[in-house]
Amino acid sequence: MTPSPSSRAGSSRPPDLFDVAVADELKVRAPLAARLRPTRLDEVVGQRHLLGPGAPLRALVEDDRLSSAVFFGPPGTGKTTVARLLAEHTARRFRALSAVEAGVKDVRNELDDARRALGAEGRGTILFLDEVHRFNKAQQDALLSGVEEGVIVLVGATTENPFFALNAPLLSRSTLWRFEALTPADLRELAERALRVEGFKADPDALSRLVDLAEGDARAVLTTLEVAMALARGRARSTATAMESGSTSGLLPMITMEDIEGARETRAFRHGREEHYDLISALIKSLRGSDPDAGLYWMARLIEAGEDPRFIARRLVILASEDVGMADPHALGIATAAAQAVEFVGLPEAGLNLAQAVVHLALAPKSNRAALGWWAAQADVRERPLGAVPPELRDAHYRGAGALGHGVGYEYPHDDPRGFVEAVYLPEGLVGRRYYEPSEHGAEKALAERWRARRGDQGSAEPGQVHSAKEK
Repeated sequence: MTPSPSSRAGSSRPPDLFDVAVADELKVRAPLAARLRPTRLDEVVGQRHLLGPGAPLRALVEDDRLSSAVFFGPPGTGKTTVARLLAEHTARRFRALSAVEAGVKDVRNELDDARRALGAEGRGTILFLDEVHRFNKAQQDALLSGVEEGVIVLVGATTENPFFALNAPLLSRSTLWRFEALTPADLRELAERALRVEGFKADPDALSRLVDLAEGDARAVLTTLEVAMALARGRARSTATAMESGSTSGLLPMITMEDIEGARETRAFRHGREEHYDLISALIKSLRGSDPDAGLYWMARLIEAGEDPRFIARRLVILASEDVGMADPHALGIATAAAQAVEFVGLPEAGLNLAQAVVHLALAPKSNRAALGWWAAQADVRERPLGAVPPELRDAHYRGAGALGHGVGYEYPHDDPRGFVEAVYLPEGLVGRRYYEPSEHGAEKALAERWRARRGDQGSAEPGQVHSAKEK
């Protein structure tokens, strides 16, 4: 049985004349993105892997069998649109909240209403929660009982990675549906649909520029296009007034490249928690790979998106020891100086200091041997028996230490003309372990040769535990 329009929307009364008047007014006054919002699944642009013929999400929606779900993906990919289309395909009550505005009290009220509807009418409830990542742990926990009991089917929409943004218990009870950024072909289709509906034409180059600027975001296409239409409409009026003959009557206004550029004079750079980690990972890997151009680009992306420059500086200081290390011992000083400059100077000028550090770290020879030695020593401390400190290395500065044998036999390296003495410094059971195995890169090669000469190395002692480089 097909649900009636009122039951689909979860309303208890049919639309009256006031509702119709509001709907008609919104068709005129609402933003273009709202006016073009699909009313059927077939009108949704993109997401064919979810909504194409025979696709899993489409099948569940059309059969009204969708269980609790999380729609996640970049902005402007149709998450909210698809969620609201559920109201057209369900016999259950459909309720919607925005996590930006709702609190725990609102959630509990909706759960109470859902329980009453289930008991009195035998009707389940779909609760759509937009921007669900904005809910804190306590707010998410308030939803959990309703989901566990089956009182509601929760549908959450988020631009954040749900594994970062949602509590594990809530996540484990939901199906994850990933919405992908729209392809250029998808965006062009959407733009052409808007042009037809609004009665405009567009220069092909202007349309291509619009698609390029949108970066997979349908809302960005429609928002930009709406401003460009206003610019084109104003120009058409001016032309008609100047000609006074009205000869432009009947011609569709033309959107030009200038209209698109005028509508997008400023770009909103943004990233969520997942992309925060992706961007810093791209920066670190670019520097590790010795690519200064890529390093500068990813740092610019982070800064323009509003990333805390102190976070970037901290990661550069870490990289200076982990990935450059002894191949360029000065790298740590340069990275640390850049971090200090961020505190002393601040943005935007501190970007210059960070850029200098980025270029230096990218061009520096690379060695992770100090880091590998550190990780290997840590592993031995955690996993092997802890050996006693050799007596000659123990503190001998207090009265009675000598009677205990502390410090006896210790040779002071500065008393030796060579500046070092051959001695055993590791505890019993670890003698001969090697944690630091120098590379042949940069300054480390010369330092290692001097070190080996002192030790008279001819072969390799027992190697320290091998650790692969950590991914940062």
